[in-house]
Amino acid sequence: MKCPFCSYTESKVVDSRPTEEGEKIRRRRECLSCGRRFTTYEVIENLPLIVIKKDKSRELFDRDKLLGGLIRACEKRPIPLSQLEELAADIESSFLNSLMGEVTSTEIGEKVMEELKAIDEVAYVRFASVYREFKDINSFMDELKRLLQKDGK
Repeated sequence: MKCPFCSYTESKVVDSRPTEEGEKIRRRRECLSCGRRFTTYEVIENLPLIVIKKDKSRELFDRDKLLGGLIRACEKRPIPLSQLEELAADIESSFLNSLMGEVTSTEIGEKVMEELKAIDEVAYVRFASVYREFKDINSFMDELKRLLQKDGK
């Protein structure tokens, strides 16, 4: 941190506390060269996550849109909303933590199917039927057969 008075790059923190909103950390610093004090604020960096859609257009990731898809897939299934909210947050975090900045809708869909398969196979098949855009009953049956083979049934 550069001193605003003498531009020296070394300082020590003499006081640190959260702001009233709790979204920032206020730090009182003392320059190790001129001895003057100054205040800095530390905030979490929010990097946007961009989704590359199938038509190559780009849009900001929307957790609510993901949650809506999960809710539709899990309708009338014994899965609490809190679990779906946590799943949406975990999926978003996994892509944000990858630091890729951009993710394809295909990668998101595959991740959702992977997670849903572990939670509820009916919800998985429902999501897959919309995501994979089955054109007829045969393509739907092929997906069901793959599901059964992977489970060893």
